[in-house]
Amino acid sequence: MTTLSEEIAAYESMQRSLELDYLGKWVVFHNKNLSGVYDSFESAAADAVGRFGRGPYLIREVGAGPVRLPASILYRPKIEFS
Repeated sequence: MTTLSEEIAAYESMQRSLELDYLGKWVVFHNKNLSGVYDSFESAAADAVGRFGRGPYLIREVGAGPVRLPASILYRPKIEFS
């Protein structure tokens, strides 16, 4: 299984060619490979979840900078009910 860092590195290794061919489109990387190109985030996310479940995978808009999420969004504590 790949890590999100590996997916980001795969995107960055192809970034120049992606910007030439798909500027403004949304791409999905899974297992360090370009898995799809989409017109919207919603279609990229729906296909990625349907094909790969919880991931990891990378969804990125070609030409846009990386999205920075606050730590509160990234952290999901495990809640156990007794």
